[in-house]
Amino acid sequence: MTEDHSVMPGLLMEGISHRYGRDSVLHGLDLTIARGEITCLLGPSGCGKTTSLRVVAGLEPIQGGRVDIAGMEVSRPGYLVPPEHRRVGLMFQDYALFPHMRVIDNVAFGLREGDKSSKQSAAMELLARLGLECYARDFPHALSGGEQQRVALARALAPRPIVMLLDEPFSGLDRRLRDQVRNDTLDILREMSVATLLVTHDAEEAMLMADRIVLMREGSIVQSGTASELYAQPESAFATSFFGEVNVLEGIAQGGRVATPMGTLAAPYQDGIQVRVYVRPEGLRLKEEIGGEDDNAGAEILESHMLGPARLIRLKPDDEIGPLTARTIDGPQWETGKRVRIRLDPERSFVFPATQEA
Repeated sequence: MTEDHSVMPGLLMEGISHRYGRDSVLHGLDLTIARGEITCLLGPSGCGKTTSLRVVAGLEPIQGGRVDIAGMEVSRPGYLVPPEHRRVGLMFQDYALFPHMRVIDNVAFGLREGDKSSKQSAAMELLARLGLECYARDFPHALSGGEQQRVALARALAPRPIVMLLDEPFSGLDRRLRDQVRNDTLDILREMSVATLLVTHDAEEAMLMADRIVLMREGSIVQSGTASELYAQPESAFATSFFGEVNVLEGIAQGGRVATPMGTLAAPYQDGIQVRVYVRPEGLRLKEEIGGEDDNAGAEILESHMLGPARLIRLKPDDEIGPLTARTIDGPQWETGKRVRIRLDPERSFVFPATQEA
């Protein structure tokens, strides 16, 4: 009978609190990752992402809560299972390969069971799965950055970890190579049913990689869900702004709505409350200004740039609301200097109290 890894326990973090001296960096963090699931911790620098990884790895004790791996407790206040006994794989930005060891010996280094021959056989199998068998006898300095990254991945996977921790592992690669290596990494992590916790500050990378994104701020989880949920249904101004550029408009809630020069939107707040409207660039709908007034705001196109299948447009509205940025796939008709009318797409526009920090 085949095991269903998707429901097997992987990683549990429950009520994790941690501080460095007087500085509290994690506040009651709760997170569960199933075997085979890839979860991304996303957030600005200093929000507690890397500390969360270090807690799971056993590199930091905790002051509150507990960590379980495969259903076994490995951390609680006053109790810490050493990193080497946790079945956790670690991969960080610098790869940390041993320069004096050949590639195959780097990969075999973490294997504790078997003789030298069986360890090298297991290492060669992993290298072959990553397309690196021809580099087995080379030293790390002879490899490209992408090849070194895959060797580091093979070394981390060699002991068959239950949990894999990755801290911004692709940040040192150029964009084309990063996409290729990232896809190779995801394929093998899912194939081996590893519960994966990835740290990044790059929202696009998180959306490309993760089954689930956990957005953090100042040591707490702000929102958790799929990429589609966080992008299309943000629960705060911070979450809205973190996933790319937004246009910001000011308004006043009245009768459950807020009026803008480009249309009204739902604003479920007390009458008279000052609100901010956050509009994604694709939430600005353009049409040609043919003549006559309508309910949409008039504007002049200041700049128009082709970005592959999309066009990025900077607009100067007639109303005193500052320049706006639109993204459209309508075609090349939006030329600099052209007059247009703008309306808001409610599905890409979000309203929050002005007192809420973005």
